[in-house]
Amino acid sequence: MAGDRSEIGLAPARPGPDNRAGAPPVRHRPKDRKAQIIRAAARAFSERGYYPVGVDEIAAEVGISGPALYRHFTSKYALLVAAAEEGARNLLTVARAADESGLDPAQRLDALIRAISEHTIEIRREAGLYRWERRYLERADRVRIKKIYHDLHNTLAAPIALLRPDAPAADVAMLSVSVLSTIASIAAHRTTLSSARLLPLLHEMAWAVLRAELPAAPAEPDSDRPVRGIPVSSKREQLLTEAIRIFGRQGYHEASIEEIGAAVGINASSVYRHFASKSDLLAAAFYRAGDRVAIAITEALAEATSREDAARRVADRYAKLNFAMPEIMAVYYAEFTNLPQAEQHKLRAVQRQNVQEWANLLDRDQVEARFRVHAGIGQAIDVGRQIRFDSRPAQLARVTALMDAVLLG
Repeated sequence: MAGDRSEIGLAPARPGPDNRAGAPPVRHRPKDRKAQIIRAAARAFSERGYYPVGVDEIAAEVGISGPALYRHFTSKYALLVAAAEEGARNLLTVARAADESGLDPAQRLDALIRAISEHTIEIRREAGLYRWERRYLERADRVRIKKIYHDLHNTLAAPIALLRPDAPAADVAMLSVSVLSTIASIAAHRTTLSSARLLPLLHEMAWAVLRAELPAAPAEPDSDRPVRGIPVSSKREQLLTEAIRIFGRQGYHEASIEEIGAAVGINASSVYRHFASKSDLLAAAFYRAGDRVAIAITEALAEATSREDAARRVADRYAKLNFAMPEIMAVYYAEFTNLPQAEQHKLRAVQRQNVQEWANLLDRDQVEARFRVHAGIGQAIDVGRQIRFDSRPAQLARVTALMDAVLLG
């Protein structure tokens, strides 16, 4: 039994009057053990994805055994739910504690932006969990956690509506999503910046969003949405397109080569004529996405009349690419660790180069410029989700206005 107690990390008790010299010390579980497990799981799932992470490695990070972890959580899925829900509730608690209805709208927003930013910086390594891994949640759990985020958005939307009393409800909702996306974007990359510089930067970008002039939303609902996707002709390109959609919808581990082949009308053996393995198909999809972004940057540079104009043109092209194939970014962030290490290294280099090319167009400190680019990318992803990737020109113009705000101020 002594071995079992040491595995679950129990701390020795202070000697008491009944403890004889040389008697085994009495150990007690730390009161925050469950919270430690949740945070360790959130970090692991956020950084490497739900499927690649094992319960034993989460337990090891906390300093306990796998069986000891199961005393707190019955399964890895239960741990995912707890981590996602705890993260959402903590964020809502932070926001509500910072919100003071007696202040004027600008002061309320200042307090909210600061509190949410400080909290996100503190949990940066785990802040991307729900954003990328929520598709693995069962419907009832997803709906419950989504309600918490809905309450968070309403907390932020209330002072935004007072700050901009003439703004339509759709604009207020979009601005709320945009501000939270700006702050959350720091969880999507590893560029480092001291808190003394990062807090003012997040504050500045959030207020640039709040002051942005949004083009009018489409007058009619999106009832006749065009078919999404980038036109493809070859069987190889069709396989890449369908693989991205299937990976995005159900996850890399749940997808099969047979299912991907069937989506383009061929059997599994025919798929292997084009790709050696499922991971080869995943890597090819990432390279194709990187190539398209690189082409967008090259075209923008060729057409631009100034660096600022080029940055805007890249944002416009990026938004259109993302809306044409919205699954690609979710796949990139959620499935990246399923690639061999060598491919991960190469693809990170491609992504860094594309981000740096974009950042070079901003007349800013280059480290801060990279944060701005990632915040711009976040607008295309998060605001895109909010409007269901409605690719009508009027909606794209609204998204690119927000991207321009965080990029250029």
